[in-house]
Amino acid sequence: MRLSLRDDGDGYIGDIADWDRAETELENMAGEFGLDYVVARGEAAMYGPKMDFMATDALGREWQLATVQLDYALPERFDLEYTNDDGQKKSPVMVHSALLGSLERFMAVFIEHTAGWLPFWCAPEQVRVLTVNDAVEDYVGKIEEVLGGVVLEKPLRYNELRYSVDRRNESLGRKIREAVGMKIPVVLIVGPKDVEAGEVSVRLKEKEEKVALDKLADYLHSL
Repeated sequence: MRLSLRDDGDGYIGDIADWDRAETELENMAGEFGLDYVVARGEAAMYGPKMDFMATDALGREWQLATVQLDYALPERFDLEYTNDDGQKKSPVMVHSALLGSLERFMAVFIEHTAGWLPFWCAPEQVRVLTVNDAVEDYVGKIEEVLGGVVLEKPLRYNELRYSVDRRNESLGRKIREAVGMKIPVVLIVGPKDVEAGEVSVRLKEKEEKVALDKLADYLHSL
């Protein structure tokens, strides 16, 4: 976390006393919650200091993904007030909170950090079934029945599985290359031997393994 405070330069609005109070409160909160932070003078916004939550991507670059700011100046400029417990009129403190900052920036960092290999739960296409030939079509139908009945619970419950079947009359090698190029996390390869054994050949980014058809749903839930 980066505690972004004002420096001695111009361009800040509001009273110095309010700035001192806001900076002190932010630093006290950072200490109270045991946050790992550094102080960055001159990084504050013009209307108040802020906590910037930083993330480091796969290339070691730092990005600000979230921020929380205390603002004493704008409530006064908008003549905002409330009545406290003693019946006195007070100016509120505005809290600016951007949990993901720029959504586009967040997604860019996330994609770069994972090198495009998004986690199973958020990949646009989670599973692709590759057929070796037309002889396995009936068995692929059984696989589709399993995939269509899978309801995932991560990150939220009641998510239907996102999958497709590649039945094209192309070589298996080409189908695999295209699926890997699209960084689909789970590739199911179906050939005559898989039909005979009642299994599917599972290809993940890190490994390959065989999974029995009646265990496939549980297997996908575990990812």
